[in-house]
Amino acid sequence: MDKKLWMKAALAAAAAAGVMLAAGCGGSAEKKDDAGKAAPQGKVMQKIKESGKLVVGTASGYPPYEFIDASKGDKTVIGIDMEIAKALADKLGVKLEIQDMNFQSLLSSLASGKVDIAISGINPTDERRKTMDFSDVYLPTEQMILIRKADVDKYKKLEDFYGKNIAVQKSTTQEILAKNEIKDAKIVGLSHVPEAVLELKHGKADGVVVEGICGKQYLVYNDDIMFAEGIHFKNGTKDSAAALQKGNEDLLKAVNEVIKENTDNGNFKKWEEEYIQKSVENAKLQ
Repeated sequence: MDKKLWMKAALAAAAAAGVMLAAGCGGSAEKKDDAGKAAPQGKVMQKIKESGKLVVGTASGYPPYEFIDASKGDKTVIGIDMEIAKALADKLGVKLEIQDMNFQSLLSSLASGKVDIAISGINPTDERRKTMDFSDVYLPTEQMILIRKADVDKYKKLEDFYGKNIAVQKSTTQEILAKNEIKDAKIVGLSHVPEAVLELKHGKADGVVVEGICGKQYLVYNDDIMFAEGIHFKNGTKDSAAALQKGNEDLLKAVNEVIKENTDNGNFKKWEEEYIQKSVENAKLQ
């Protein structure tokens, strides 16, 4: 064969082989992605698997989502969110480690990698979504205002709270809601909801903005407070979701599967009732 013709044939064969190889690899990888299979392992999942433990950040003092079990002396954190954490650790086949802190520190601990995931009744707001990913939501609830029963005739509409002292847990959606929708309110920000309720009971606050699920147990063992009736916030529906660092799709998928499984089988409602009752018993021990 002529040398020039031989070179052309060799180059053509190499090019054809390259196209076939690219088509074979690229095509099959694309199909795998489309099918949702063999997603690349995120750095957090890799860390979890290597260490053999899932580190969950939470902020106790927010029953029934998370609170300290007063019947034990080791400051065990229990609640609805801890049931999610346990189910996720079981699914991943690793041990569970809980890091308890105040809510202000929680999301920064997630960003810094101190915790693998944050589960603490967190509302997945648009602002928070800019810096972190969120799971599917669970237990949607309405934001409400706790008042003293003695003041029931004072508060018939949201406008009646304008300019009043309103207690909230710091750095929460309740604080944002109070600032945005209760005109001229004097916001009293505290580390935990029980502290806000005490402010109300002692007359230092006129109302406490809480989510309905969280507020229920305070009514059981405080017969001098109640929900303000017939008062609704414009943006008063609150969802909860687990928060993760961006770019960890495999871990996010596992969390969403846990949430779906326990929504479908009715566990969330069961946990809500169980831990509201437990928080009432807890209060009697303190």
